Amino acid sequence: MQHADVLIAGAGPTGLVLALWLTKSGVKVRIVDKAGKAGTTSRAIVFHARNLEFYHQLGIAEIAVERGIKTIAGNFFKRGKKVGRVPLSDLQINFTPYQFFLALAQDKQEELLEQQLAGLGVMVERSTELVSFEQSANGIRAQLRRASGELEQCEATYLAGCDGAHSVVRKQIGTGFPGGTYEETFYVADLKCRGLFVQGEFNIALDDADFLAIFPLKGDEQVRLVGTIRPEAMKKENLQWEDVSEGVIKRLQIEVEKLNWFSTYRVHHRVATHFRNGNAFLLGDAGHIHSPIGGQGMNTGIGDAVNLAWKIAAVIKDKAPAALLDTYEPERIAFARRLVASTDNAFTFVTARSAFATWVRMNIVPVLLPWLFGFVSVRRLLFRTISQIAINYRQSDLSIGAAGKIRAGDRLPWVPGDTGTDNFTGLTTMKWQAHIYGNTPVGIRELCDKRGIKLHVFPWGNAAKEAGLQENAIYIIRPDGYVGFAGTDADTAKIAAYMDKWGICLSYK
Repeated sequence: MQHADVLIAGAGPTGLVLALWLTKSGVKVRIVDKAGKAGTTSRAIVFHARNLEFYHQLGIAEIAVERGIKTIAGNFFKRGKKVGRVPLSDLQINFTPYQFFLALAQDKQEELLEQQLAGLGVMVERSTELVSFEQSANGIRAQLRRASGELEQCEATYLAGCDGAHSVVRKQIGTGFPGGTYEETFYVADLKCRGLFVQGEFNIALDDADFLAIFPLKGDEQVRLVGTIRPEAMKKENLQWEDVSEGVIKRLQIEVEKLNWFSTYRVHHRVATHFRNGNAFLLGDAGHIHSPIGGQGMNTGIGDAVNLAWKIAAVIKDKAPAALLDTYEPERIAFARRLVASTDNAFTFVTARSAFATWVRMNIVPVLLPWLFGFVSVRRLLFRTISQIAINYRQSDLSIGAAGKIRAGDRLPWVPGDTGTDNFTGLTTMKWQAHIYGNTPVGIRELCDKRGIKLHVFPWGNAAKEAGLQENAIYIIRPDGYVGFAGTDADTAKIAAYMDKWGICLSYK
């Protein structure tokens, strides 16, 4: 019987990132997927800045950027006429090294992640389905079914359910999945085409009865369309390209040269009641599904993976207390619930068909949005929110203290350096570390050396001040780049107590 530290069910981006982070941390994983081969269709396409920062920690951000398209602006159309443009990079503050969203199709992401795993000796076990599992004091015993129908027993300390909306793991742990399904049917289509939309940028087009989003894809005149199905075609079983609503397409003078992929879907909004039962965890679509507004789905699943991966690695490799794993569910489920609520409200407004809602969309929104986006503060808020760099864990048991404008639980703000390096460089170790911007208070270096925690001291300057940091304050940074502890008085006893509680010791051994 094979044994793994972590058995991962599902080899989408969530499962693959989890496997890669754990493997790089020295944790033994098995990753299985019931599909016989990797996905070949684009599916999710929008990749946000916060996850590029995670990819930077994994050493693959630049590869991802090279394979995708930097999208630095969006355009809004009303009845085929351009009414506004939103620049993503003109924020007058350096929030992140990745001040854009990346158009990178899901199949290309999975290919990249599988290549990285293979280079570390981990292969996705395809045509292998998780059938059932049972828990004991020693962990998990799972039953797997191979393509031949042969059953195999597998033991693991932990089980990660990254197995999608119909998750076997979620069903077996018995947690609820409350929510609902919208009535509208939408389509996604990857095309080679020309039109009035702006190539290389995202485009949102509103019409009296139609909605269309256009995203760039890698390749000459390659785009992704997301739009509505004609109402009279809704009841058809096998919808085709001919069933899409044509009004907005005609107004944008879209001429299709080649249809590469077409699919339809109904939009759901659900969050599992719990993300954990014992040593079994839910991540990604197994735990939450929501509307495609803002391109949050794949990004949120990857955020789940990073959050859980470093905690499992700390417990298994660094002997951190098992209580560390108790912080996974409250940190991630709180964000999932807020996300579903916000995307639900936005989606309901965008798709409402009442006369009043249509009038507001066509007469108020095209005037209001360009005016609002003229304010840099609005553009900053939009970017921080959609890019997920505004996510925080301030209410977590892991978060203690504040210094400057930064509270424990906040993402470590990016501070670019004068010599080509920045304060994110050290995060590639994926280990706990300490940051000071200015001078090192008495006793801090000795404490970090004794604990085996890397101390990074950065010069104080305008960039650190603008980022909201405080001079000479101490920040203890989690392996995922969030601030765990923040303080201004350099109380070594208080810092040591925090380290003791969460097992932060000899993390660089």
